[in-house]
Amino acid sequence: MGNSTLTTVRDARQDDARALAAVAAATFPLACPPTTTAEAKADFIATHLSEARFGDYLGDAARSILIAEQDGVIVGYSMLVFDEPSDADVRSVVLRRPAAELSKFYILPDRHGGGVARILMEASVRVAAERGADSVWLGVNQSNGRANRFYEKSGFDKVGTRRFLVGASWESDFVREHVLVGVDSDR
Repeated sequence: MGNSTLTTVRDARQDDARALAAVAAATFPLACPPTTTAEAKADFIATHLSEARFGDYLGDAARSILIAEQDGVIVGYSMLVFDEPSDADVRSVVLRRPAAELSKFYILPDRHGGGVARILMEASVRVAAERGADSVWLGVNQSNGRANRFYEKSGFDKVGTRRFLVGASWESDFVREHVLVGVDSDR
């Protein structure tokens, strides 16, 4: 995919829930290690990435969902959560507060390598800073080499680990943090 298509980023709206669920269902399995069963992936999608769940997410003031579009078509999305980390392992390693969680960050596979991820990441980090976060953290499967390389390149340092439940299986994630204070000259 070349860079000739213009990528725009906008805030998601309530009427985007169905399209977000479709993109989530297409992209979530790509982030899972090969050992994750099809049943576990399907269960996670049904429980956390359905149209109804996205409707809930879009109505939650503690969340910000951004959509990357090309030619009016959603090609990726991110979700920031502005709340204290609920996981004790994360709380112990993400020390900059307030911290926003980059809970979801997915690009359709046919758009990989075209700059969409960089544009969406820049917008996501900017929104986190605008909403007062001092850092952004995320969990990424330790076996997901492509994502780990991208997050490192995007300024997310490895600060710890956590376990993440997909279906009935516990996966091993790296916890990565991007410190915002001192990066933005306006803060």
